[in-house]
Amino acid sequence: MELLVASAVGILTAAGIYLILRRRSFPVILGLSLLTYAVNVFLFATGRLVSGAPPILNKYEEVVYTDPLPQALVLTAIVISFGMTAVVVMVALGAYLSSQNDRTNMPAEPEGAGDDE
Repeated sequence: MELLVASAVGILTAAGIYLILRRRSFPVILGLSLLTYAVNVFLFATGRLVSGAPPILNKYEEVVYTDPLPQALVLTAIVISFGMTAVVVMVALGAYLSSQNDRTNMPAEPEGAGDDE
């Protein structure tokens, strides 16, 4: 189980970084989303990977439980990443509508602009 979750986090992170390094705005947005998913799975896995365990302590039984704090952190991170994705999509849409291009690279400097002499 740990190998599967670690592999999923690694694959999501690698795919997210690959997409962030693209020159179009839509793959960059998808890459950010994949990175947030990777962080969410990592945070969720920090609360012990136990299937069928309750997230609440029971003082009457000796039961293995799952830590509820990572679950609350993941829930908060999902809401924040949704808001962040909405803002980034609106900024990218505004940039596309103003320039009719969604490339994220900087324009080339004119010749002689970087000379100090």
